[in-house]
Amino acid sequence: MDQNADAIAKAIKGSLNIIEQDREKEIISRRFGLNGQKETLEQIGDMLSITRERVRQLEKAILIRLRVCSEEGEIADLAAAEKIIIRNLTETGRIARVSTLADKIYGRQSTEAERAELAFIGNISSQLTTIEETDQYYPAIGIAEYGDAAKVKKKLDEIISLIKSNKKPMTLDELDNKLTYEHPSHIEAIASISKQLSTLNGLWGLAKWPTVNPKNIRDKIFVVLETKKEPMHFADIAKAISSSDFKRKNVTVQAIHNELIKDDRFVLIGRGIYALDSWGYKKGTVSDIICDILKKAKEPLSREEIVKQVLHARKVKETTILLNLQNKKYFKKVGKNAYELAESAK
Repeated sequence: MDQNADAIAKAIKGSLNIIEQDREKEIISRRFGLNGQKETLEQIGDMLSITRERVRQLEKAILIRLRVCSEEGEIADLAAAEKIIIRNLTETGRIARVSTLADKIYGRQSTEAERAELAFIGNISSQLTTIEETDQYYPAIGIAEYGDAAKVKKKLDEIISLIKSNKKPMTLDELDNKLTYEHPSHIEAIASISKQLSTLNGLWGLAKWPTVNPKNIRDKIFVVLETKKEPMHFADIAKAISSSDFKRKNVTVQAIHNELIKDDRFVLIGRGIYALDSWGYKKGTVSDIICDILKKAKEPLSREEIVKQVLHARKVKETTILLNLQNKKYFKKVGKNAYELAESAK
């Protein structure tokens, strides 16, 4: 057992030793999952043959007693564990998800029991504050000196409100410019405990926004193209997704190609090359593009000018454009080197 794990284990043992009755120790151990699995009030009540309300009352009384003992320094080895937790929280922005904090302290992916131990210490320590897990928050531990749960949630509401008003994801620097924090890492730490927010490629936004929390293949394709900011071949898009930070990134090249074809946001502009319609690209064949160019011009255009404008809209060979110009159904040659729309295409 390493030093951190040893110190935390001793603090847990010292805390439980304060509790005199075995039944009360059982309640705390089962409620926090110190043995590896958290249990509900109902489950514990059924096991001890008491009501869920009685379990709740006993839990509350035990925690109050432990907090008092913590403040008075009566819990053996608790101070050493608090020091480890506070040191790691200082390095991660003063607050962190319990899972993130545990992984950092243990230097590996932590177990449920290890995360439960940290949550327990956070609940009884006068130097720490905790955020309980709800539909809005991940379970978290913070340094009490910088605010209790209510203050942390107020700061988080401010961050969420700012992102909502911006109507698009923001970088930490952008958030920092509009908020008053000592360092952007403090903003990141607080934002990370919210289930309403998500982050991707350095951007923070609402969890419901696909640009920071893509949930299907099409959204992931969009994020890749938006990040790259230039057209890509579908095979390269598949590679980009596979090497990304997306939660689920195992996709096949064929699946990518199928989704590109189905979604109007993606425009085929060359052999297997796709762009976003928001960049000004339109769907259609090379002939369709030439028709649009001539319609907008309202006059004949030279072959060179047509080629130049088509190449802005499509990644194709110049010979492909010239071959399409030979289609007399759509285009009529005027003079030596100019073209206009054929009557049937007007």
